[in-house]
Amino acid sequence: MASKTWKGSISFGLVNIPVGVYLATEGKEFSFNQLCANGHRIRYKKWCPVEEQEVPYSEIKKGYEVTKDQYIVLEKGDLDKIKLKTTNTIDIKEFVDEKELDPIMIEKSYYVAPDNKNKNDKAYSLLVKVLSETKKIAVGKVVFKDKEHIVALRPYQRAIVMHLLHYIDEIRPVDEISELKELQRANVDNKELSLGKLLVENLSSEHFDLSQYSDAYAKELEKLIDSKVKGKTIVAEPQKVKEETKDLVAALKASLQKTKTKPMS
Repeated sequence: MASKTWKGSISFGLVNIPVGVYLATEGKEFSFNQLCANGHRIRYKKWCPVEEQEVPYSEIKKGYEVTKDQYIVLEKGDLDKIKLKTTNTIDIKEFVDEKELDPIMIEKSYYVAPDNKNKNDKAYSLLVKVLSETKKIAVGKVVFKDKEHIVALRPYQRAIVMHLLHYIDEIRPVDEISELKELQRANVDNKELSLGKLLVENLSSEHFDLSQYSDAYAKELEKLIDSKVKGKTIVAEPQKVKEETKDLVAALKASLQKTKTKPMS
């Protein structure tokens, strides 16, 4: 059963909808502990290398580095002075076309559900229906986990999903990647373009079914751990190294032969 991570309301115009927010995704990760050579778990200490002593948690302060090895100490009282006022409201500022939401903007996703105490969810249902039929998303702001977030609300099945969005200065410009900044646009001839489009068409599906995909590495890791528990040994299969494509047309034609569903022109 999913637990509620936030409770408040969606507000747009004079409409106010009581809601609860729940995590929409759950990462499945294997947790490993670090061990010494004798199999004992490693413990970490808060260590001051200058005074060469362990520092108790109660004495640790927050510091911001202003120059090399020079810090400004921020006390709890300092941070409380700028603590954001929590209004428990997702304040919608505007509605934009759904195509405006680039996936790179999304930081995390949550389900937004009507508050259980609100027996009449008509306003919630109305918002879902309006967003669906207008193909719009609602953009707003909310104070969530001691930070002011930009959020996007969009319809998903019969519900609303809230995406926490990155601020523009959190998205790294493409030109920060030197290989992309220096990239020269290559000339693609009509034959290469035609073959590339045909290959994409052959590999295209009418609908995207996420259930067709699974984490193969996680499954192999489970097998490995189970085998180690049982004292068995797994022999790894040699990996084939893929070489860089030299003849693009030949590679496209060979790919088409493997994926052929339509006759080549």
